[in-house]
Amino acid sequence: MTNTIVRRVMLLGALSILSLLTVQTYWVLRTWDLQEREFTRKVNQALLDAAGGLSVLNEFTLQKQKLVEQLSSNYWVVNVDNFFEADDLEFYLNKAFEVQGLKEDYQYGIFDCTSDQMVKGKMVKYASKAVSEGESPLPRHSGSEFNHYFGVQFPGMEANILSNMWWVVVFSVLMLTTVAFFTYSMFIILRQKQLSELQRDFINNMTHEFKTPISTINISTDVFLQNEFIKQDPRLNRYAGIIKEQVLRLNTQVEKVLQLAKIERNNIELNLEEINLQELIQNVSASMSLKVDEKQGFFTLDLQAENAIIRADRMHLTNILHNLVDNAVKYSQNKPAIGIKLYQEGKELILTVSDNGIGIPKEHQKRVFDKFYRVPTGNVHNIKGFGLGLFYVKTMCTAHRWKLRLESEPGTGTKIEIKMPIKKAART
Repeated sequence: MTNTIVRRVMLLGALSILSLLTVQTYWVLRTWDLQEREFTRKVNQALLDAAGGLSVLNEFTLQKQKLVEQLSSNYWVVNVDNFFEADDLEFYLNKAFEVQGLKEDYQYGIFDCTSDQMVKGKMVKYASKAVSEGESPLPRHSGSEFNHYFGVQFPGMEANILSNMWWVVVFSVLMLTTVAFFTYSMFIILRQKQLSELQRDFINNMTHEFKTPISTINISTDVFLQNEFIKQDPRLNRYAGIIKEQVLRLNTQVEKVLQLAKIERNNIELNLEEINLQELIQNVSASMSLKVDEKQGFFTLDLQAENAIIRADRMHLTNILHNLVDNAVKYSQNKPAIGIKLYQEGKELILTVSDNGIGIPKEHQKRVFDKFYRVPTGNVHNIKGFGLGLFYVKTMCTAHRWKLRLESEPGTGTKIEIKMPIKKAART
């Protein structure tokens, strides 16, 4: 994953989280406001009804202006401007609140103009219908000219509104959980990316450091092999040949790792040119057939294309051919029978490399082109490699915009097919 992609993911993730939090905050505040407005409406109406009941009972007339006044979010005063009894007030408050569907605990108090204080305060609890003395006197309506009024306060109004918004609270908790999980995922991604970059840099530095001793050993081995004394001693000559063979193998593996590093950094630079694929296969067939001959196998070419001109990178195309043949040889338990076929189909060249190897089970066929993936081989443990060959083939085919297809049957063999567009011949 490139730094650009990570930055985009982080930016889009931050914008998404910010959007979710903004929308959720808006709906929570909006719902709270609506619930508070509805509660205020019901209380105002209930207090008007209670004041009306007192006026009918005591036969006095209510004033039309400033009858009910809200002093705070949970405290109201009602100016009846006449005398009334506390028991009558409690009766009409309970009745009015029940009509409005208010099931809140409340505290009421009556203003005593002689002492200039709120007196006779009581706490009415809806759940138990219990009545007790108020925990503390209600505040008076300071600065007003009210002489006879009562006050009603709802201590648990905020908790009640919150309980009516339980579904909003649940969704908010779920959203916050999702945001927390997403944030944690982003942290893990960044951490894994840092570790991946550290690992890749270490492998790159290590493989580059290997190049110098490998080159030195290779040159030294060539000196040994050219020495007449070594040539005359079969045992030393054989050992020198083994060293040469293993050095070349080690160098090939190091080159694959370096190529993989370039692929991961998207540093693939294709040197495209017009290539006669049929001639290229014939030129490299000698080196490929040697690998088959070492196992006393059979290597066949079937080149039938009339126009085999394509645009490709010669080095990478050659590596593709060698990787496919190497895989075919490695996964052949008996004498390998490997064939390369090239033919034309419409405006495309079809290149196939087939073998009679152990084959690939169907459940593994979709993953054989993944990096580092190797098909389990059961009791066969002599197949060496890093799982980079077919990954390299797929990456190069994708870079060239070629189509890659695999056919395989366990115990029968494998065929890999590459479709390449033909370069139109220039008119003369």
